[in-house]
Amino acid sequence: MTVIRPDEALAQAYDGITAAVDGLDDAGLQRTTRCQGWLIADLLLHVLGDAQRALVALASPVDGPADVDDVSYWRDFPGGDDNATRHAWWVRRSAAAFDRPTGIVRLWQETAPAVVRAAASADPEGYVTTQGHVLRVPDFLATLNTEAVVHHLDLTVDLPDAPPPGPLAVRIAVATMDGLLSDDTVRPTAWDDHDFLLKATGRVPLTERDRLELGESAGWFPLLG
Repeated sequence: MTVIRPDEALAQAYDGITAAVDGLDDAGLQRTTRCQGWLIADLLLHVLGDAQRALVALASPVDGPADVDDVSYWRDFPGGDDNATRHAWWVRRSAAAFDRPTGIVRLWQETAPAVVRAAASADPEGYVTTQGHVLRVPDFLATLNTEAVVHHLDLTVDLPDAPPPGPLAVRIAVATMDGLLSDDTVRPTAWDDHDFLLKATGRVPLTERDRLELGESAGWFPLLG
């Protein structure tokens, strides 16, 4: 299997979001998403926050060792807690402070390419700190990628003509979900990669057939929120 460069996957992930929102007017940016209570503009601002956090982290390398990798990092973010609820409310109010929703798109279009350039030039043997953890640079980029791919699927639920996330980006996100599962779990045969990501993150509920195929591993779902 070809080794995926994390910076190339992240470029696909961010380019995919850009393509999904490019050309949307203010009304289009107020369509719904899979994230409860969030419009497209709200969710884009949330992903923009990740991009801005990435710029800070990549410009501020630290000494190792890492205390989490691209999989274990997510175990601190199961979703559904009070902090997540407060963050969701903060994002909605912050997005509403923009004069027009398209202002968020312009800021995203300026920021995302800068992150991609910083990722490409970062030392792959280096370390960064974010969210109270130290990660290897490739693992950090993988966490950004996974979040971007899942939110790309969230963004486009009401945009049937939007392009899907890029294949390299999806492979990184799927590998993350595989890592969060127990080693003996076999993914249900009817799931494609997008099904897996949506069900692993609780966007789409498990069916009875899913639970039968997953067995005891069904209790692990959602793997992250």
